[in-house]
Amino acid sequence: MTDITTAKGSVSHRVFGTLPDGREVTQFSLRNASGAEARIINYGGIITHLFVPDRDGAMADVVLGFDEFAPYLTDSPYFGALIGRFGNRLAGGRFKLDGMTYSLDQNDGNNHLHGGVEGFDKKLWEAEPVEGDLGVGLRLKLISVDGDQGYPGTLSVVVEYWLTEDNQLITDYTATTDKATPVNLTQHSYFNLAGSGTVRDHQLQLNARQYTPVNEGLIPEGPLEAVTNNAFDFTQPKAIGSDIDADETQLKRANGGYDHNFVVDERASEGESLAARAIEPVSGRVLEVWTEEPCFQLYSGNFLDGSTEGKGVRHVRHGAFCVEPQHFPDSPNQERFPSTILRPGERYHTRMSFRFYTD
Repeated sequence: MTDITTAKGSVSHRVFGTLPDGREVTQFSLRNASGAEARIINYGGIITHLFVPDRDGAMADVVLGFDEFAPYLTDSPYFGALIGRFGNRLAGGRFKLDGMTYSLDQNDGNNHLHGGVEGFDKKLWEAEPVEGDLGVGLRLKLISVDGDQGYPGTLSVVVEYWLTEDNQLITDYTATTDKATPVNLTQHSYFNLAGSGTVRDHQLQLNARQYTPVNEGLIPEGPLEAVTNNAFDFTQPKAIGSDIDADETQLKRANGGYDHNFVVDERASEGESLAARAIEPVSGRVLEVWTEEPCFQLYSGNFLDGSTEGKGVRHVRHGAFCVEPQHFPDSPNQERFPSTILRPGERYHTRMSFRFYTD
């Protein structure tokens, strides 16, 4: 495998660990000319580290994860991973398609979560460094065979990560299938722009005036609900923790915080739209999440309980937040939501980006 060095940056690689069956896991380091760095492993397409500057130019790692490979096999709640075939939850671990009922893993109570017990986050992807107009990158390829985790059809997936000169980390997804199948791919990085502590003081603004309320199993139920006059209103910047302890049923169902799908409000006619902007006041780091998807999941780390530690950071409750671009959750089981079915001859494509700067 050949490393890359250009005027825009570099890509290098090293052995990161070994799977129980002996296959080798590789970590790739993408660096741009200004010193930002993304480290990604070909197991799960996981972003293990992401170093970006504060207002004084000091670098910090702003994603949760581990320095070693072993905890990713046992202790990781999807830290930094690519998610598929279907991000978020499918009610009852099943769906109907073209007259057939398909049964999937029930790995979240009675529901199916993030592609199953061995979703894309637990696959070893084929990987190669790439370079192009966007900067330096990593191309990952995966063949998910017919019946994988219960899904129909053989799905061919290509994901490209690109680190640009202006500190964007772009994720570009493409997929094709030989049989109709639901597809809903996303990226599951956990962000803490301070590098430690909780994210309760991070200022967050969402481009969303509606969200999907959930039942006790975190499956969408009932009509879309406006965010006005409740804890879900981030239409103006506010601290993530300002309403997180409110006495609201929806927050309690998510174990005391946010684990909900928001609907992108003002979408661009083509290309990416701004979904979320987060500011960490002390460091001045700003993250914007841009997406071509109609929705995104906001998760405030409610199920982190301090039982794990990685890179010198204890993974405490509300110690990070996720913004996961996606289609509506449980779409194959809810006709009110747009279809997520990919059919032979069609091409699934979507792009999202994490954009960093300082305030």
